[in-house]
Amino acid sequence: MTTATKTKASGKTLTVTQIGSQYGNKSGMQATLAGLGLGRVKSQRVLEDTPAVRGMITKVRHLVRVEEKGK
Repeated sequence: MTTATKTKASGKTLTVTQIGSQYGNKSGMQATLAGLGLGRVKSQRVLEDTPAVRGMITKVRHLVRVEEKGK
């Protein structure tokens, strides 16, 4: 069982809210926000808690707020 499968089975989710503008940041950070499904300030997404998503959040941690939900 892979790490992503273990996390998926646990039902943990993250609510990610964009709190900073993507403009004025490097194109890689803009692409990361797009990969998370964000694009405007105050936009929100509920995502599965996987290592890939955690890595993306770490890259743009100054632009997002994260709330953990789940078991």
